[in-house]
Amino acid sequence: MEAYYKSKKNSGRIKVSLSYVILTIIAVVFIFPFIWMLSTAFKIPSEAYTLPPKIIPETFTWDNFIQGWQYADFTRYTWNTLIVTGLATIGTVLSASFVAYGFARFKSRYSGLLFTLVLATMMLPSQVTLVPTYLLFTKLGWLDTLMPLIVPSFFGGGAFNIFLLRQFFKTIPKDLDEAAYIDGANAFQIYYKILLPAIKPALITVGLMSITFHWNDYMSPLIYLNSDQNFTLAIGLQFFQNSFGSSQIQMLMAVSLITVIPVLILFFIGQRYFIQGITMTGIKG
Repeated sequence: MEAYYKSKKNSGRIKVSLSYVILTIIAVVFIFPFIWMLSTAFKIPSEAYTLPPKIIPETFTWDNFIQGWQYADFTRYTWNTLIVTGLATIGTVLSASFVAYGFARFKSRYSGLLFTLVLATMMLPSQVTLVPTYLLFTKLGWLDTLMPLIVPSFFGGGAFNIFLLRQFFKTIPKDLDEAAYIDGANAFQIYYKILLPAIKPALITVGLMSITFHWNDYMSPLIYLNSDQNFTLAIGLQFFQNSFGSSQIQMLMAVSLITVIPVLILFFIGQRYFIQGITMTGIKG
């Protein structure tokens, strides 16, 4: 009997060790492109193209960051990206929370059907709505402006965000609403003063996802923007690559590193809320 338990214990250890080895290999595969970008950003041109590539540069240089930033108008691209990301995130959080509040707290004969239709939009590929959306923005005269990248966020905020926030709203007892109604509060005051503070982790989660999406969004700016002065960072990097090809890869990596740092910092700051928001939504509802 003792041999059986000992064998079972050893088998468990082998499984755990094997899992760690597989996870470590997968993690290395996924993180290697970032490490290569980080390494290349500090290399001199002659080292950037050596084979096999060296992870640690023999000569560190900061010139790639300065020269790369000056080769294109990345200051303007950054400003445009900040405007789009900031306003679109505000619109996403406000509109998604407002719609989710309606689905969570107000019932009607068609609320279930409407919520199903909202979720069904997640199944639609973005290419399906691309042409009618483009024609709409053309009629509105919004092409080559930042409006198509900002305004849609104020109309719903996305089906997944609505679902996420609705699940959070449903975890809050309705007794709070009824007590507030007795005290004279209306529906908007309950939403704004009672429920929104209670779902802060979910709001931060939606905000972080929105920031990450709009900061890195490539397809929408590529379709709607034509002028260099309106480019965002994602398009600016593509513009840089098209202009210089792979001849200045060390500068491209340096500028790319600068552009991902704000998102990484923001993610690590809000990581606790992000995990809490996703976890709570998964176990309650």
